[in-house]
Amino acid sequence: MKTRVISAAFAIALLAVIVYLGGIAIGIAVSVLAFIGIIEFYKALSKGGFKPSYVLGGISCLPLVYAAFSGILPKGLLLEQAHVALAAAIFVFVLIVVLFCLIMFTDGSYGIKDAAATLFGIAYVVFPLSFVTLTRNMDQGWLYMWMIFIGAWATDTFAYFFGVTLGRTKIVPKISPKKSLEGCVGGVVGCAAAMTAFGAYFNSTLGVPLVHFVVIGLICGVISQLGDWSASVIKRAVGIKDYGNIMPGHGGVMDRVDSILFTAPVVYFYISLFF
Repeated sequence: MKTRVISAAFAIALLAVIVYLGGIAIGIAVSVLAFIGIIEFYKALSKGGFKPSYVLGGISCLPLVYAAFSGILPKGLLLEQAHVALAAAIFVFVLIVVLFCLIMFTDGSYGIKDAAATLFGIAYVVFPLSFVTLTRNMDQGWLYMWMIFIGAWATDTFAYFFGVTLGRTKIVPKISPKKSLEGCVGGVVGCAAAMTAFGAYFNSTLGVPLVHFVVIGLICGVISQLGDWSASVIKRAVGIKDYGNIMPGHGGVMDRVDSILFTAPVVYFYISLFF
């Protein structure tokens, strides 16, 4: 427990510094997380008989640094969508061509399922983390970015507390036997409360009606748990308990960001549309 608390405190302190600095610092940090995360994910898939391309997965993390460093993405959802959509379309096209070349010119050692595993890893790990960088690049992004983490951590904390104290009804026994309906509801309500408290505290800076923080808190409370359960599905499928051990007492990077992969896109799009 002591090791777990110390490593968590160090990670949060480092995160606070990176969020405050923004720019290239956030780009590098997110890229490193994405790189370690996709390596962990591909190692897990390898235990399930897949052979994803580690090289292509690693290369897919580089645009996260470029986007933060170059500052080419304009503010505002519509302009960002145009740039991101074009870049993503080009990247996906090139990636698909390269994957088919691997299939055709590797004498059968690299198959369709391996190409699919490579694409799945990029879509599941790298793409969602890109929204962390995009959120930080917004006006007041240094505050909005914390909503991503509140959405994940508050849900997890309250779901655990309510599950331990009140949990009786199993909700996904085949995926995670310890998860309960009471814990699930507690996580959603707790996330909404934490997000509303955050909005109230920074109301003078953000000037956003509190109802939006209630709504996004409820949404994150649900989507965060779906992210957690999705990770459990994958780990059970390949027969592992944790993705890694890079964080003492916490497992791997993927064990810490599984919910953030789902809350980051939700927070980004909600803020872009309604704030």
